[in-house]
Amino acid sequence: MAGTTRTDIEMTRSFAVGGAVLLGALVLGSGCAKRVEAEPEKQAASGSVSDYYPLAVGNRWTYRVNGRADKLVTVEILKQEEGYFHDNQGGQLSVDAYGLRDPKRYLLRGPLETGHAWTNVVSVSSTERYQIVQAGSSCDTPAGSFPSCVQVEGRNRVDAQATLINTMTFAPGVGMVLLETALETASQRIPQTRLELTKYELEGSRPPAASTPPAG
Repeated sequence: MAGTTRTDIEMTRSFAVGGAVLLGALVLGSGCAKRVEAEPEKQAASGSVSDYYPLAVGNRWTYRVNGRADKLVTVEILKQEEGYFHDNQGGQLSVDAYGLRDPKRYLLRGPLETGHAWTNVVSVSSTERYQIVQAGSSCDTPAGSFPSCVQVEGRNRVDAQATLINTMTFAPGVGMVLLETALETASQRIPQTRLELTKYELEGSRPPAASTPPAG
């Protein structure tokens, strides 16, 4: 895949900071002998939404793009203005009583449990849907292995034939550790961009200890 440009990052961010996820229901066929199974218990992550994206001027995160060590992008919070923290990639984020948001939509909302979903109407022609698809699990990145993560999937229909899908994973006390985007059509799901956290620096406190990154 060609190197990621600023336009790629802006496309990724514009949906990653808002998008909505409605997972299709899985319909199971039944045979002659009907078996009733208990509904799985909802999993939840510990902590509040603010724990999953530390906001402070000077905080910075560096990501590897599409698995390439020579393709890195760093997101750094430069200032706080009018209630939002502004970063060097053009992002604006804040945390309110409902969750983590930018000026148009919520990126992460509580309760932090599997299945929780919400919708953002960002314009008269664009509705984004989010859903927490996994909560409380660990995530491995080049920066380490982080426990109690929250994974959010977002969907935004591009046109009648395609849907843009963003899958974001947040770690408590760290922020976003993984971002994957894909374009879904009726016949296939085409990967677009993958950002993996390689290092991070948080102002005012030492980064939470992560286990040793997996080999390879």
